[in-house]
Amino acid sequence: MIIKNPIGITNIGDPFVLKHDNMYYLYATSFIDGFNCYTSTDLMNWSKPVQVYKKSERSFGYKDFWAPEVIFQNNHFIMHYSARWSKNHSLRIGVAISSSPLGPFVDVYDQEPMFDDHYAVIDGHVFIDDDGKKYFYYNRDCSEYIYNENHESHIYVAEMDETYTKRITSPILIAKPEQPWELKTGDWRWNEGAFVFKRKDLYYLMFSSGFYASETYSIGYAISKNPLGPFMKAKENPILKTIPGKVSGPGHNSVIVGPDNQLYCIYHVHTFINEPSQNRQVFIDKISFNNDKLVIEGPTLGKDESHE
Repeated sequence: MIIKNPIGITNIGDPFVLKHDNMYYLYATSFIDGFNCYTSTDLMNWSKPVQVYKKSERSFGYKDFWAPEVIFQNNHFIMHYSARWSKNHSLRIGVAISSSPLGPFVDVYDQEPMFDDHYAVIDGHVFIDDDGKKYFYYNRDCSEYIYNENHESHIYVAEMDETYTKRITSPILIAKPEQPWELKTGDWRWNEGAFVFKRKDLYYLMFSSGFYASETYSIGYAISKNPLGPFMKAKENPILKTIPGKVSGPGHNSVIVGPDNQLYCIYHVHTFINEPSQNRQVFIDKISFNNDKLVIEGPTLGKDESHE
């Protein structure tokens, strides 16, 4: 597969790709009160956006609709997303369902988030293990969390029920900012945007750190022998970062198997490299491995013949 970044999807954030019936569906942070989806058969050529979720009378959120992810289970498409709760203006995670990957997605709970731990949470992600157990990863958001006198975002995991709409275990902390690259932002620090996949007998936790609207935003990973952790962060982090003058702020990724059976990292970068902001665009790059080390062959810019 020949990659040519950027692929043309702009003014988005937090891209997530679902493959279903040989079609790729890309969901992303899209507009103030809902989400768009783009479709493709080859990961390079994408349709115009289709609105798949919009705030309704059932929605718990009223703005800041972020980071949608969709799975196909129980003969339905299930979306987990973040939004700001109208009840208290705090961020929470919601869950919505549809019979089609193109929606419309309807909230499972009437004016309520998926759960309420009485603090801000965002970036929900589902991982299903080989034994059928279901895990929900998300992060406690730094907007309301002060840890050792710093505003920090930490990643947690809990097991899910068969409906993918409830947690059935207490959350476990698995990642917080600790490495030098994660501390460059001073007294506001992030571990967010979790994505988990399994290779051989190891669980790979990919995540982002840095401030999303600056060149500090980057991607790292950690490895564990158990989906509940403990996770050991890679010494070579970050594995995807700003290239001054070329690419700014790569972050909040998902992983998908391409039409060539290769693993690909889908992520966003700033559309305007000299003016980092919420206007971000989608990049795609190949994932490879050096023994157990995860390598993203990027960020690439323009046509990359090596992926042919």
